[in-house]
Amino acid sequence: MAQTMIARSGSGTGVRRKPGVRYVRKTVLPHIGLALAGLLFLAPFAWLFITSIKSEQEIFAVPTVWWPDKIQWLNYVQAVQTIPFIQYTLNTVFVCVLSAVGQLFASPLVAYGFSRIAFRGRDVLFFVMMGTMILPFQVTMVPIYVMFNQMNMLDSYWPLILPNFFGAAYYIFLLRQFFMNIPYELTESAKIDGASEFRIYWQIILPLSRPALYTVALLTFLHAWGDFLGPLIYLNDPEKWTLSVGLRSFIGEYKVSWGLLMAASTLFTVPIIALYFFVQKQFIQGITLTGFK
Repeated sequence: MAQTMIARSGSGTGVRRKPGVRYVRKTVLPHIGLALAGLLFLAPFAWLFITSIKSEQEIFAVPTVWWPDKIQWLNYVQAVQTIPFIQYTLNTVFVCVLSAVGQLFASPLVAYGFSRIAFRGRDVLFFVMMGTMILPFQVTMVPIYVMFNQMNMLDSYWPLILPNFFGAAYYIFLLRQFFMNIPYELTESAKIDGASEFRIYWQIILPLSRPALYTVALLTFLHAWGDFLGPLIYLNDPEKWTLSVGLRSFIGEYKVSWGLLMAASTLFTVPIIALYFFVQKQFIQGITLTGFK
């Protein structure tokens, strides 16, 4: 009788899977897939580093040399000594920090106006601002260059820093979406208590928007760090070059010092990776929380 009941229950529910199988299918396999995808993104940086510790003969050897017989750490020493690497790094950090400060000054102000202040023509102005994202830099490059030339700002950092103090459409949109998720009851209560718009913005909106502000600062810093065309156009004095332009020094008219170039490029990339690991939590929150209520 007991065997009959067990058989009937088994035929009704089917074969039960073990919890371990479900755990593997739901957790282990997706993590393995994500790890493999992460390795694909890590592969270019790994190849950059391996190339930087090879000799010139091993870089172009056929068949491919996957790991050098003797690690050429001297490439890093020569890369730093061949160009004023420290000076270029300081120039780059100076431009990146001031660019981030400019975006954090202008973009939240504009985003607050578009998200919290009702005025005639607000939606029209917002769509016009968003339309500027369609224009590539190559379209506005010449007019902006002429403008800075007439202002006698060429061969200085002003053309690289000053535009950030007027905001950017993408960052304004990002912050506007974040500000719209903050409950309006907070600002209405502050207005009833007599708080001004700027006080609401400074003491309520900005403290609650730290993840989005971290995101804007990080993206601005990364853009300024890797910008090549801007410094190439506006900076003529080699002492004012940024790292992205300074790396061109390894590319000669008849020869390219590939080992030194790869070593300098590795040093150029490491600070960005380290910076991301420090602010990744705030960056992910700023991206994921934007647009959700």
